[in-house]
Amino acid sequence: MGKKIKDYHRFLDESGDTTFFGKRKRIIVGNPGISKTFILGMVKFKTDFEEIRRDIIELQNNVVSDVFYKDVPSIKKRVNKYGFYFHAKDDIPEVREKFFRYIQTVNCSFEAVVGRKIPDLYINKHQSNEAYFYADLLSHLLKNKLQRHEKFVLNISSRGKCTKNHNLELSLAKAKQRFSAKKPEKDIITKVVFNVQNHLVEPLLNIADYFCWSIQKVFEGGNVRFYNFLSHQISQVIDLYDSDSYGKEGWPNYYGPKNKLTSENEISPPLH
Repeated sequence: MGKKIKDYHRFLDESGDTTFFGKRKRIIVGNPGISKTFILGMVKFKTDFEEIRRDIIELQNNVVSDVFYKDVPSIKKRVNKYGFYFHAKDDIPEVREKFFRYIQTVNCSFEAVVGRKIPDLYINKHQSNEAYFYADLLSHLLKNKLQRHEKFVLNISSRGKCTKNHNLELSLAKAKQRFSAKKPEKDIITKVVFNVQNHLVEPLLNIADYFCWSIQKVFEGGNVRFYNFLSHQISQVIDLYDSDSYGKEGWPNYYGPKNKLTSENEISPPLH
């Protein structure tokens, strides 16, 4: 039996920001409104895409047409500017609950890479370049996807310079280097295709956004409520720059069903 489209498509979004510096190159990581982490995550759907898209669009329309929500500023702003879509950071709790409950019914799996915003690492490893920071994280999501299929399509949420073609190709080159370093005897057989989209065009990105946000709530504030609600669908979370775990038995910075995130995964802002 041939491969089905759902087997080689993934849907990727992010949570947090890539900001490290404020005015006069002052480090502002962890300041109000500036995240301590940046997270990339992608969803694999195991059932028909069109059915899920229809469900999400119907839920979006229900929110927009419900008089209970008509005067909510965050909803009105999106409706008036470009159209409503689910966005965990901006959605009010009632809307958020509605979409979280829907996600729990979807047959899918999610994996993520968490990048702690460490200024020294950013300056020396990523050349103080937000796009390079993004590419490094993305390469870790891709490095184990280079032998499974002839074709791998990453439907990715648009993010300025970070998702320009040359930067996505940089992330793929890094992924290939990491794969070859780990498995030099293996050939790379997968052709990776990047399909940059936005949430209005591709509703499936809304689900990736909510998964990423649930992970961010753990690392930014120790809140495991949303993560626990979806944890049966979360296959892996890598705390990429957790240097204290490097080299330890069992890869303790890799989290999954048998090694779940807890409130202890909350990280402190860097000293600056």
